[in-house]
Amino acid sequence: MERVSKQKRQYEMADILLKNVVTSQPQLAEMLKARGILVTQATVSRDLEELGVIKVRLPNIEGQVYAIPELPKDRIAPLDHLRRVLSEWVVEISFSANLVVVRTPPGSAHVVASALDRSNLAKVIGTVAGDDTVLVITSSSDGGEVISEQLRKLSYEK
Repeated sequence: MERVSKQKRQYEMADILLKNVVTSQPQLAEMLKARGILVTQATVSRDLEELGVIKVRLPNIEGQVYAIPELPKDRIAPLDHLRRVLSEWVVEISFSANLVVVRTPPGSAHVVASALDRSNLAKVIGTVAGDDTVLVITSSSDGGEVISEQLRKLSYEK
């Protein structure tokens, strides 16, 4: 069994969930193992959370199954995920009117933007990511200051 990156592991996990009926974390771990990926239950649980996976009921299936919401905006990640991403990847936060500019190391803006998009923060309409900069658009004309302060607090919490 080879060691794989988190991105590869989560990609394989999402692929399994899209193509199979999975009812438990141990079952998912076994399916990953069949693909050559060894994981602990804690890793499976954390990955499911970060992917925004939900449990749903399907007709003719007893119990609930894991599913990835079809629309990215419905894949809500917990605030802890956003806190972790911000504390690891944010270098600077500034604002103007309804805009917040978040600076990251080169090549990291998409990670922060995705976490922000999936966090479902109130008053955040969406993000645009470049290479090392994320533009956060807020819903009110003066929302930049409030959201920038909220992001600063989250980025310092561990």
